[in-house]
This record gives sequence, C-alpha cells and structure tokens, in this order.
Amino acid sequence: MLFPNLPVQPMDYFEKMYTRRGYHRIAGVDEVGRGPLAGPVVAAAVILPEEGLGEKLFDSKKISSKKREHLYETILAEAKGVGIGIIGEEEIDRINILQATLKAMALAIQDLPIPPDFILIDGSQHIPIPISQKPVRKGDQLCNSVAAASIIAKVTRDRMMLEFHRKYPQYNFAKHKGYGTKEHRMAIEKYGVCELHRKSFRGVKEYLPK
Repeated sequence: MLFPNLPVQPMDYFEKMYTRRGYHRIAGVDEVGRGPLAGPVVAAAVILPEEGLGEKLFDSKKISSKKREHLYETILAEAKGVGIGIIGEEEIDRINILQATLKAMALAIQDLPIPPDFILIDGSQHIPIPISQKPVRKGDQLCNSVAAASIIAKVTRDRMMLEFHRKYPQYNFAKHKGYGTKEHRMAIEKYGVCELHRKSFRGVKEYLPK
C-alpha cells in the first residue's frame, strides 16, 4: 500500500458533496451486460434516502448471489425510487453496445417514480438527457447510490437470463448469463446462434448463415 495513513473515502462521499451543493434527489446509475454475447443490456437508477440504507452496499460483482438478492430486496424496500431500463439484443446490434447502454441508462432514469435533480453515473460517459450529472470511474465501488444501481441491474438481468435458460437450455445461460465463456462458445459452435445472441459481436457473427 503506497499511502497507508490516508483515510478511505466513504461510500457516501459524492452523495454528500452534491447534497451540500443543493441537490436532494440524487440518482445513482449503472448497467450490466455490455460484454455478453447474448441477452440484453440492463441499466438501473436508484435514489437512496439521504441518510442511506441500513446495510452496507457493495459493487454487485464483488458479492455472492445470495447477498445480492438480499440487498436487492432491501434496496427496493428502502429506496426513494428505483428505475429499470432494458435494451434487447436486436437494438444492440442496430445501434451498437455503447449507444444501447446509454439508452438503457436514460430509460432507467425515466422509469424512476420521482425525477432526480442530479445523476451519478458509473463510468466515463454522460447520459444524453438534460439533468445535471457526474460520471464516476468505478462508481459502483465509490458511490452508495451507484452500488445500489449495480445490484438492481445485476439481479434483474440474471433473473432474465435464468428465464432464457428455460427456453434455450442447450446454451446453459443459467451459468454464464450470456458471457463468452469457453462453454458458451462451444455451445454456439455446436448448436448455432439463437434469437438472443448479439449478431454483431465477434464470437457470434462468425456462426451466422452465409
């Protein structure tokens, strides 16, 4: 550790900073599913109470599925607002994954039951909507509201992929959630491409009918 005596930045640092600047409906936004070969990209927006939740939040990728499910229910019960945005594989292929991700985030904001007056976004991109916003690299590890959004998005997408697994068990979406694992790539080679696959992605387009 380079600077062992420096204090760790609290997870509510950004929320408190923008609250002091006069914002009181701060939404954290994150997405899940940019990289998979199949399935949608899912974004979530969460407005937490100013006092936060009764439980510590984490980046959704760093906790167990059981813990994610528990925090998912806690967030739904205690948050001031939760919104979801989903863009399917056909639109991903049509407009590209970056634009699909930004559109999913915008839809999640629009889905909130109360409009936010400020947005904290995981990553480096701004969302093309007229609301004050701040992209935060690794925001799901630095901001409570973004971590909450990452949990909502992850659980929502995982549940969708479990449903897709029932329709297409040969690909084993329940295990890899559409990501390009060796098992998934072998299944594509063996069974071909299904309607859920992103046909513009390398690892899929090579197996489309010529």
